[in-house]
Amino acid sequence: MTTDKTNIEQENFGQLQGKEVKIFTLTNTNGMKVKITEYGATITSITLPVEGKEMEIACGFDTLEGYFGEEYKANAPYFGCTVGRYCSQIKDAKFSLNGKDYQLAEMVGKNNLHGGLKGFDKQVWSSEIKGNTLVFSLTSPDGQEGFPGTVEAQVSFMLTSENEIKIEYLATTDADTPLSMTNHTYWNLSGFEEKVLGHTATVYTDKKIDCDETGAGTGVISVAGAVDDLREGKVIGDVHEAMGGGFEHFYVFDNAAEELKPYAAVENKAKGIKLEVSSTEPSMLLYTGKYTSDDLKRENGLQYGQYKGFCCETHRWPNGPNIEGSPKSITKAGEEFKSTTVFKLEF
Repeated sequence: MTTDKTNIEQENFGQLQGKEVKIFTLTNTNGMKVKITEYGATITSITLPVEGKEMEIACGFDTLEGYFGEEYKANAPYFGCTVGRYCSQIKDAKFSLNGKDYQLAEMVGKNNLHGGLKGFDKQVWSSEIKGNTLVFSLTSPDGQEGFPGTVEAQVSFMLTSENEIKIEYLATTDADTPLSMTNHTYWNLSGFEEKVLGHTATVYTDKKIDCDETGAGTGVISVAGAVDDLREGKVIGDVHEAMGGGFEHFYVFDNAAEELKPYAAVENKAKGIKLEVSSTEPSMLLYTGKYTSDDLKRENGLQYGQYKGFCCETHRWPNGPNIEGSPKSITKAGEEFKSTTVFKLEF
């Protein structure tokens, strides 16, 4: 990949507990820009040069204060953040490991969500610019949010001249622990002119995780021939209508070798903008923002809300620590957690 002309600039994003929080702007040779802050290692903005203007295609805020607004805290959509230690729901907020039971915070009913009340998304990461790569680091101490082991986590962002946002995760732990990190960016390829219902989604698998009535994963089922089989590509709104609701689907991929493979594509044909998603992970959540509050908007008035953004969250299986055979839901002491996801824009 050619990345030698990507520019990275940093500035102050605000103050948190008396400390400066930085934000970085990555700009490639095509004029695509990605803004990422140390708070939650969060993507706050992605803009594309369209018709002579910068078109915003990601949900987020232009100030640190935006992430502490009452509407945002009440809705908790996790715009653009790095999720950890373990993303998605863990049933009954507990798991057993090496003969010991662990209790986590109950957040969605009795289930744990996205690593707890103060997960990786609500902490300030340290940052470093290494050439054309922006590297964030975080230490999660033993017992934080109820999880065992001290985890040294790292997430790296690179914007290439091929309009790829390449995200690499790396972590180590001194005790066996559940670990599953993802990026929670909400995309709208119309520039928020409309909801994502007119986007066409393609997902290259015929399997998904079945979830129980609480929203926790239970195991793998087939979607072959079903309305949510997206292998041939379908208009999101058409599938919503057929399902009677929005997507919150954990699609499963056969990728035991953890190769970087194409997993999905979402396209706004009217605008001629396409997002391609590739990953090394065993599953991907396609979420179309059915719980996102219509009260949320960017400081400049850009309106968010239900079905105004979709997520392609690549990660380990949801509720993986409680599902027998779930691939690599536990990172063992001395092992490396490694993961790569690439978001490529065509415009």
